Amino acid sequence: MSANNPLLADDSLPAFSQIRPEHVEPAIDTILADYRAGIDALTAPGAPHDFGHVMLTQERLEQRLARAWAPVSHLHAVADSEALRKVYGPAEEKLTEHAIELGQNRDLYAAVRALAEAADFAALPRPERALVEHALRDFKLSGVALEEPARSRFRAIGVELSKLSTEFSNAVLDASEAWHEHITDERDLAGIPESGRAVLRQYAADQGLDGYLVTLKQPSVQAVLTYADNRGLRERVYWAYQTRASDQGPNAGKFDNSMRIERIMALRHEAAQLLGFANAAEESLATKMAASPTEVLEFLHDLAVRAKPVAQRELARLREFASTELKLDNLESWDVGYASEKLRQRDYALDEEQLKPYFPLPTVIDGLFGLAGKLYGITLAPREGVDVWHPEVRYYDVRDASGRVFAGTYVDLYARNGKRGGAWMDVCRARFDDGEQRQLPVAFLTCNFAPPTEGKPALLTHDDVLTLFHEFGHGLHHLLTEIALPSIGGIDGVEWDAVELPSQFMENFGWNREALDLFARHWQTGERLPDELFERMLAARHFHAGLFLVRQLEFALFDFLLHLEYDPVQGARALAVLEEVRKQVAVLHPPAWQRFPHGFSHIFAGGYAAGYYSYLWAELLSADAFGAFEERAGERGSVIDRATGERFRREFLAVGASRPALESFVAFRGRKPEPEALLRGHGLGYRHPA
Repeated sequence: MSANNPLLADDSLPAFSQIRPEHVEPAIDTILADYRAGIDALTAPGAPHDFGHVMLTQERLEQRLARAWAPVSHLHAVADSEALRKVYGPAEEKLTEHAIELGQNRDLYAAVRALAEAADFAALPRPERALVEHALRDFKLSGVALEEPARSRFRAIGVELSKLSTEFSNAVLDASEAWHEHITDERDLAGIPESGRAVLRQYAADQGLDGYLVTLKQPSVQAVLTYADNRGLRERVYWAYQTRASDQGPNAGKFDNSMRIERIMALRHEAAQLLGFANAAEESLATKMAASPTEVLEFLHDLAVRAKPVAQRELARLREFASTELKLDNLESWDVGYASEKLRQRDYALDEEQLKPYFPLPTVIDGLFGLAGKLYGITLAPREGVDVWHPEVRYYDVRDASGRVFAGTYVDLYARNGKRGGAWMDVCRARFDDGEQRQLPVAFLTCNFAPPTEGKPALLTHDDVLTLFHEFGHGLHHLLTEIALPSIGGIDGVEWDAVELPSQFMENFGWNREALDLFARHWQTGERLPDELFERMLAARHFHAGLFLVRQLEFALFDFLLHLEYDPVQGARALAVLEEVRKQVAVLHPPAWQRFPHGFSHIFAGGYAAGYYSYLWAELLSADAFGAFEERAGERGSVIDRATGERFRREFLAVGASRPALESFVAFRGRKPEPEALLRGHGLGYRHPA
């Protein structure tokens, strides 16, 4: 098996077509055995304590494991199957146990500490010092100082949390795929534009059905809740979507995440206390920019004070419009998107369907890559013949000005069965150069857009365009790194509340006329986005900005307070905490049966536990960073400024976690971030507190 196992091959790219579920366990077992032997040799008596022996050895071992696990983890997200699940869960448990075991290895800790305490440590290059400092911090967060039985208990908690996280994610996917509604009478879809109906027709055809299939895939949910005149259909889709994996809804109890939420919260709290933190929120901040829970809460509450009155006015106006114009005297949650779109069309004469013909996906991709070229002097060129997991997937080489390939990225953009919802960037290969081996960075760029239909290319909404720009921003952070130590290169090791800066920064170009002219072309005529339509788009940019902000604040406060105020006696109280948060910041309260937490994969199956606030925190940084380009435009007439782009690349994108994110921001901007930028970005006024 080992000789023919593609997961054990030391290739520059994974052989996706050859990977089978039966390859996973033997590959992971082999690599972990070799990893442990390597650590034993590193920590053997008399072994040298220099950087190359102590740190680079670990990076080599970790990269071998990452090369095998990255494609497996990715396939679990984009091409899920029952056979893969059966091997994925046990393998992930082994990896979690190994990581904690490694983090609690006192001989290894002593070797790293000896390196940090050596007389010549200060003479090491900044990235090498940062790698050592991060390692020492991570040892402490892995419980290296714990004594038995706490050491074993901490390890057991980590393994169980890993298992629960996977189960949570699987339940959300299964619940999403378990519900659909077959529609044969097109009149039931009145109001949904042709592009949306074409997607629903395609979903039906994929299942061998006539007519239309409404599903819980994002393009379907968006089409129904935004456009369907059929209020009953909107309610049924909202009901099914907002009760996924819970004790409510059409599949009540079948995929229920309720007990997983309780157990996850209990274990996180216990683990944090074992490490000496008061709660999981405090532990979370050990790897973030924010210095304390108080700082996070003050940041969020200050935003709420400014945003809530705006949201209240917006909702009052929406209710009045819904009542007088749409005859909806009682505006329900499943009416909000529909009524908002009608109001936006009335006030700004702007319909997403008017914009979509100007955003054909192939042209948007070309324009996005062209923008990266203008900012950073790079080229993304498609490479044929790369082994991929689905025929729709494309691979691009990333070249510098001389034509040298220095990175690459997979691009997988369409929604389909077996693929987790949402959009994300992940690491396939990290940049690594230890003098013996050289590995180029490779990214996975994944979205869930509506696919091409009936002779038309995939046509994106403007929100879709912003999503693509966002994920590509993450990709650039990974691909443009100049740090060849994977643990602190690209996005790895960057404070979690700063990691969204490059992604949100890129979204700004999706609102810029100069950038839009690179790709906003009508898919049939080639006509550029008309000025009049662009002006209406800009005018509507801050439509319901207050409602959007209070919703984000609801998510962020729920997440942070859930972890900060957890009480082992009372349990997670997820729904009660959510209700308390809504009383503070929400202006629209959903039905009592809504179960938002049960599908909140960001915090229960992702990396955002006690850190969802990072989106807003990083948005402040990104808005202020983009301000440097706007200032340059005032001087030179172009926001797409190569000199400013090169400075952003050099001072932020290229340095990874080799220095603190705030230090990198100041190096680029020349000062600390200013809160006004975030409020301006949402069209809200800002005043300094007295």
